[in-house]
Amino acid sequence: MDISGKKAVVFGGTSGIGLATCHQLIAAGAEVVAVSRDPNKAVAGLDGVKRAAVDARDSDAVSAFFEAEGPIDILISSATGGSRAFGPFLQMDIDGFKSSFDKLWGYSNVVRYGTAQLRDNGCIVLVSGTPARKMKPGQVALSAVGGAVEALARAVAAEIAPKRINVVAPGIVDTPMVALTGDDRTAHYQNVTKSHLIKRAGQPDEIAKAIIFAVENEFITGTTIDVDGGWLLS
Repeated sequence: MDISGKKAVVFGGTSGIGLATCHQLIAAGAEVVAVSRDPNKAVAGLDGVKRAAVDARDSDAVSAFFEAEGPIDILISSATGGSRAFGPFLQMDIDGFKSSFDKLWGYSNVVRYGTAQLRDNGCIVLVSGTPARKMKPGQVALSAVGGAVEALARAVAAEIAPKRINVVAPGIVDTPMVALTGDDRTAHYQNVTKSHLIKRAGQPDEIAKAIIFAVENEFITGTTIDVDGGWLLS
């Protein structure tokens, strides 16, 4: 796909991986709509980009958004959906575990209502995570949700062809979701990646490049692309 001149919608597009993806889409000449529950929380480099306030978990709001936007070519979601539960499953607050699946319900809404406005040669890219296939202790919720996202994409791919849907699975990425600063932040990322083949956190731009690859390559669908610094092999 030649991205230039195409219309792209990016849920989670004002922070982290989504924001980096918006930057790369803009650089490639796309018309970009950045969607977030709070679209003004990060606007760096998004001058002239349309921003929309939509909670992906609200099916009526998502449906109305796509109806208003009309035909699109590229649909991306990296929105987390809300809180995420960590810790041992047997001690985990079950409501916290359930709330982690808000990401899946948000993705389900985006795919369900967005596909209707997607042109026949269009594509969808979702973001899961390495814990879907290799989790660390305390990542049961992340693993279960990520696995569900990847299964959703594979199942939907056959139903929406020739439209395409793929998943990018990042490893540890340095994003604003980690609130630590300075030496504490550096030490955190060194600790959580010390067993990986590439012993550092990934950058949002590195994940965004994989998303752009999934958009441009018209010979892949139902595929998960790993960008994990060698986590799966460690």
